[in-house]
Amino acid sequence: AVPCPLRGRAGGMDLAYVCEWEKKPKSNHCPSIPLVCAWSCRNLIAFTTDLRNEEEKDLTHMVHIIDTEHPWDVYSVNSGHTEVITCLEWDQSGSRLLSADADGHIKCWSMTDHLANSWENTVGSVVEGDPVVALSWLHNGVKLALHVEKSGASNFGEKFSRVKFSPSLTLFGGKPMEGWIAVTISGLVTVSLLKPNGQVLTATESLCRLRCRVALADVAFTGGGNIVVATSDGSSASPVQFYKVCVSVVNEKCKIDTEILPSLFMRCTTDPARKDKYPAITHLKFLARDMSEQVLLCASNQNNSIVECWSLRKEGLPVNNIFQQISPVVGDKQPMILKWRILSATNDLDRVSAVALPKLPISLTNTDLKVANDTKFFPGLGLALAFHDGSVHIVHRLSLQMMAVFYGSSSQRPVDEPALKRPRTAGPLVHFKAMQLSWTSLALVGVDSHGKLSMLRISPSMGHVLDMNMSLRHLLFLLEYCMVTGYDWWDILLHVQPSMVQNLVEKLHEEYMRQNAALQQVLSTRIVAMKASLCKLSSSTIARVCDYHAKLFLIAISCTLKSLLRPHFLNTPDKSPGDRLTEICSKITDVDIDKVMINLKTEEFVLEMTTLQSLQQLIQWVGDFVLYLLASLPNQGSPVRPGHSFLRDGASLGMFRELMVVIRIWGLLKPSCLPVYTATSDTQDSMSLLFRLLTKLWLCCREENHITEPDDALIDECCLLPSQLLIPNIDWLPINDGIISKLQNKQLVRLQFGKAPGLVGHTVSSQFDAFVRAPGQPKIDHLRRLHLGAYPTEECKSCTRCGCVTMLKSPNKVTAVKQWEQRWIKNCLCGGLWRKMPLSYS
Repeated sequence: AVPCPLRGRAGGMDLAYVCEWEKKPKSNHCPSIPLVCAWSCRNLIAFTTDLRNEEEKDLTHMVHIIDTEHPWDVYSVNSGHTEVITCLEWDQSGSRLLSADADGHIKCWSMTDHLANSWENTVGSVVEGDPVVALSWLHNGVKLALHVEKSGASNFGEKFSRVKFSPSLTLFGGKPMEGWIAVTISGLVTVSLLKPNGQVLTATESLCRLRCRVALADVAFTGGGNIVVATSDGSSASPVQFYKVCVSVVNEKCKIDTEILPSLFMRCTTDPARKDKYPAITHLKFLARDMSEQVLLCASNQNNSIVECWSLRKEGLPVNNIFQQISPVVGDKQPMILKWRILSATNDLDRVSAVALPKLPISLTNTDLKVANDTKFFPGLGLALAFHDGSVHIVHRLSLQMMAVFYGSSSQRPVDEPALKRPRTAGPLVHFKAMQLSWTSLALVGVDSHGKLSMLRISPSMGHVLDMNMSLRHLLFLLEYCMVTGYDWWDILLHVQPSMVQNLVEKLHEEYMRQNAALQQVLSTRIVAMKASLCKLSSSTIARVCDYHAKLFLIAISCTLKSLLRPHFLNTPDKSPGDRLTEICSKITDVDIDKVMINLKTEEFVLEMTTLQSLQQLIQWVGDFVLYLLASLPNQGSPVRPGHSFLRDGASLGMFRELMVVIRIWGLLKPSCLPVYTATSDTQDSMSLLFRLLTKLWLCCREENHITEPDDALIDECCLLPSQLLIPNIDWLPINDGIISKLQNKQLVRLQFGKAPGLVGHTVSSQFDAFVRAPGQPKIDHLRRLHLGAYPTEECKSCTRCGCVTMLKSPNKVTAVKQWEQRWIKNCLCGGLWRKMPLSYS
C-alpha cells in the first residue's frame, strides 16, 4: 500500500446550523470527557454533557436527545450514571438507546408514549466497577445493500438487495433475539439478552485466558451470526487483537464462547523511520458494524496522527515440495490461512480528534478503488476525520483518498500547505471531540470542545464538479433507499433546492411506477409522504403539500372504514366486503347513488349504532372534502390552490365515491352519522347531488392514460354549488415550524438549546399561510377531526415532520375509533415521530 496524502479540492461541506447552550450563572453544560454522540436512522441525535453546579461543585452526567428538524427542542435527562458516559448506541429501529459508563453500568432508554422528546430508562445490566469501552446492539439479521453502480436501473430489486445475514441469536422460529454486547477495560465481554417477557439474561466471559488491559475496542458482526471484537491496549507497540464471540442460550442461561483470531501490528510501527513516532493508538473502528473484515486504525503523538486501513483475507498456505510429492495439493484442498493485509495509509496528518464512519451498507467489490467517475464521489463511500486544528476531511473508506474538506474558523489555510509547515497558534483550538455521519452520509454532526453542536451538509458531489443530473441521481437513489428501508430522509432534504423539487418529484414517481404492483402497494403511503416533504421546499409546489397530506388521510380513512365491514356468512368467497365494494363501484358508473347501492349486499354494512356515531367526524371530513373539491372545479385554471391535483386523480376520486356509497348505507341505519351540510333548500338531497357530480368528474379521469376535460354542463353545475350548499373551510395541516426550509439560502443559522428561534418568515411558509388557520384561531385535532378551541386545555402531540397535531390521550371509548387511533400511536400519517407540545401552543 502506498501512503496517500490527504490533499484535494477544498469544499464539499458547509455549516447548516449550530446550536449552543445558554450560559447560566450557577450551572453550565460542559463537554464530558470522553464526549460521545450517536445518530439514529430516524434522524434523532443523542449526545452527552456534564452539568456542572457551581454551588454544590458536583457533576451530573446528562444525556441529550434532539430531532434534527427541531434541534432547539432538546430533551435532557439526568442519566443516573455515577461515572462519565463512555458509549451511546442506537438500535436498528432508531427508537431505543443504550448508554454505558466508566463504572460498568449499561442502561437502555425507550420513548415514553412514543414521544421523541420524552424518554425513560427501562432495563439495564452491570459489570460492577469495570468501565465499558465498546458497546453494540446484537445484529437482527437485516441487511439491505446498495449497488451504486446500478443506481440507474429501473428495478428496486437490482439497486437494493437483501444480503444473506444471520442474526446474532435467534428465538424459536428464527426470530432475532434482542440484546446488547459490551467490552470492558479489563478484557471482559458481557452480553445481555432481552426475553419477550421482559426478563434480561446476562453473561460475562473473558475474551482470552490471559486477561489484559483494553483501552480501545470495537464490535462487528459476520454473516454467519458470529461477533468479532477488536481490542488494543492503547500502545502502537502492542498488537491489535481480534476475537470471535459466539452467543447461545442453554437451559435458559446465556452462554458465551470466545476464540482468538489473527492479530496485526500497525504498519507505522514496523517502519524504521516511524517506529517510535506514534506511540499511542487513539482510534480503532471497524469500517461498518457488518464488515468485520475491514478495520480502521489511527496512531498519534501530541501533534500528529497517521491513519491505516486493513483488510482480513483468506490466503493459500504454501506447501513444501517434499509434502507436495507425498500428498499433492489439488484444487480447493490447498490449506488456507486468514491474514491481515494493509489496504492504504496516509502520510503525516494533524492530530485526529474524532472519526465518523458511514452507515450505508454499500456493496463493495475488489474494483471499488477504480470505480467509474460518476460513482467514485458517492457520499456513502467516505468516512470523516476531524482534526485538532478544527478541520474535517471526508476520505474514501478504503483508499483514504481525499473526497471533501471543511475548514473551521480556526483552520482557514491554503489547501496545499503541508501540515508540518503550518505555524501553531497559541492556546487550544476549537475542534470536534465527537462526530457522527447521518445514515445517508449527506450530513455530519459534531460536538466541539466547547459543547456546541454543529450540523454540516456534505455535498452529494463531494464538492467536485459533477453534472447536475448526476447530483440529482445521487439524491434520487438515496430517497429510493429511504423509501424501501423506512429510514427518515431529513438529511437528503438539506440538499434540495427549490429548482430541484419538481424534477425530483417527477423522477421519484416514474421510478415508483416501474415497480411491481405488490411493492407499489407496500410503498404507496411512504412515497406520498416523501413527495409532500419535497414540495414543501418550493413556493411553486407548496399547495400540493396540502393535497398529499389529504391523500394520506383519505387512504387511511378508506382502509379503516372498509375494515369495519364484515361478511354476512362465514363461508364467503375469497374477496372481502371492501374488495367487492371497490369492484362494484368501478364497474357500475351510474350517477345515481341509490342504483349503485342496489348491487351491494347491505347486510355486510351493518354496524352497531354507537360505532356509526363515533365515526361521524371522519365521515364529515369525507363529505366536506368532496364538496370543497367540486366547488373548486370551475376555478381549476386559476393559480394553483389546495385540492387541485385531486381533480385529475381518478384513483382518489374513486375512493371518495366508494366512501360516499358506504356513508349513504350507514345513514339509513343511523341518520345522525351522515355529514352535515348547510343547504338553501330543505328538500335538497345533498349526498345524491354530490355523488352525481363526483361520478361525472371521476369518469373524466378514471383511466390514467386517457384523461378528458370535464364538460361545460358539469362545470356549470359545480358553479351553482355555492348557491345550494355552504362551502366549508378545509382545515389544512399547519405549516411546520422546523428548520429545513430556513436552510435553503445556505446561510448559517445560529440556535440556542431550549429556545425556539425567532426566524424571519420564509417565502414558502408565507405563501402557505393563506391556507392555514392564523394564530389565535380555534385549533383542530387533525387525526380525530375534533375542535380543540383557541387555547387547548388537553395535552397534545405534533409530528416532527408534517406538523400534524392530535391529542395525547384518547377521549374515545368506542372500539372502532380506538382502532383508528392505534394506527397513529407510534408514527404520524406521514411516518414522522411524535413530540409532546406545551399546553400553550399557538
